[in-house]
Amino acid sequence: MPIQILMPALSPTMTEGKLAKWLKKEGDKISSGDVIAEIETDKATMEMEAVDEGTLGKIIIPEGTEKVLVNEPIAVLLLEGESSGATAPAAKAPAAATPAPAAAPAVAKPATAPAAAPAAKPQASSGTRVFASPLAKRVAANAGIDLASIKGSGPQGRIVRADVDQAVAGGGAKKAAPKAAAASGPVPDFGQPYTEVPHTGMRKVIAQRLLEAKTTIPHFYLTIDCNIDEIIKVRKELAESGVKVSVNDFVVKASALALRKVPQANASWTDDAVRLYTNVDISVAVATPDGLITPIVRNADKKGLAAISAEVKDLASRAKAKKLKLEEFQGGGFSISNLGMFGIKEFSAIVNPPQVCILAVGAGSERAVVKNGAITIANVMTCTLSCDHRVVDGSVGAEFLQAFQALIENPIRMIL
Repeated sequence: MPIQILMPALSPTMTEGKLAKWLKKEGDKISSGDVIAEIETDKATMEMEAVDEGTLGKIIIPEGTEKVLVNEPIAVLLLEGESSGATAPAAKAPAAATPAPAAAPAVAKPATAPAAAPAAKPQASSGTRVFASPLAKRVAANAGIDLASIKGSGPQGRIVRADVDQAVAGGGAKKAAPKAAAASGPVPDFGQPYTEVPHTGMRKVIAQRLLEAKTTIPHFYLTIDCNIDEIIKVRKELAESGVKVSVNDFVVKASALALRKVPQANASWTDDAVRLYTNVDISVAVATPDGLITPIVRNADKKGLAAISAEVKDLASRAKAKKLKLEEFQGGGFSISNLGMFGIKEFSAIVNPPQVCILAVGAGSERAVVKNGAITIANVMTCTLSCDHRVVDGSVGAEFLQAFQALIENPIRMIL
């Protein structure tokens, strides 16, 4: 029997993705382990690897298609001896039939087995709670069908696509009432000309997570000024010996060593306990055309400045090209956001959950400072630590910044 190739869930937050490119065409022989397609998620472009052997009988979703729902059939794999005539889409199955099992013959190459598709949220319709698959909702919306008028044949009465197809064919389903406007209402343009840029999947996820973080996490902020004259001196000496490192590389290393001294800041919040991480993994914010992504420098406390510099450059380059692996941007225990290269003197960042701290780093600049009772000029960098007060108290945040400042102002400690 032909096997459906389904759109995999390539990350915990993924509900849909873009089928960027087919690497196989209809009629091609496929072996287990072959890369058959490229899938673009909200944060990366990932390769899709075949599990079963056979022939690619039919491509259901063409390449370049946006917003393909997780677990939606995208192609059909024919086993030995089967013909293309056996590739009728599952959507044509009778409504009473049990939905086809979610066999997943294709998985993401850099990831483990695909996560199950998120359960569909209850949809309100005419005051009634309606349970339907994402695909059924989309088909019903396109056909103008009211889901409340359909009886589901799926588990616990859930409406599946076959139910919607039957309703459309029978013509007996009520037309869906127009949706009410969102509570916030449309944004008035007052006659001003404008251009709309559709939200990318990545931008939607960023917006959701930042709103959740800012409204559910009790933030507080601690700011400290660091003299970076010694870092500038060490950087120059290293450059003369052929080793190029940035100020941000020193920040990553100093943060990692400070977390070793103050492990309470290397943590996350759960409803049952505070998790203190054994390893020191630093997430570094990188700007991409679609928004920020935070690739991770693993075990940063154990790596030298040159190694950190090379790793950050590689991660940033692949992040902008959407070529990161899942494990390279998921996790981490502490984040750094540096806007110094844009000339920003000081700012406060939003905590990146489930982490409990993020360090916002401003530009180093010459400033008048008092030293030994006299006014002198020094290169000063302002850093602000945003903390989740459920886990990190003010004294813990202050202790971390003290340890961080001591390392930044005496960088030789990071090299020895």
